[in-house]
Amino acid sequence: MTYVWTIAAVMISTAAVITMYRMLAGPSTLDRLVALDTLTAVMMCGIGTWAAFSLDTTVTYSLTAMALISFVGSVTVARFRVPDITKPRGRRGPR
Repeated sequence: MTYVWTIAAVMISTAAVITMYRMLAGPSTLDRLVALDTLTAVMMCGIGTWAAFSLDTTVTYSLTAMALISFVGSVTVARFRVPDITKPRGRRGPR
């Protein structure tokens, strides 16, 4: 059974590293927002895996708190986000 927990820990750690890379290298703010949501989900999976491994259910309250905070944060950022600056397509203005 130790192999299962080891494989789960390696997979969750790998997912966290890949997601953190995406968060740092994301070309736009929406990419970073999606990476932050994904990282929150990966952390919740890690906490759930730890709760199953240690047979301790007291950490499951943090799952609910993280879910609520990440939802409110994502909605807030999506609502008040300023669009990214892009290159102009052509000359605009009086001719």
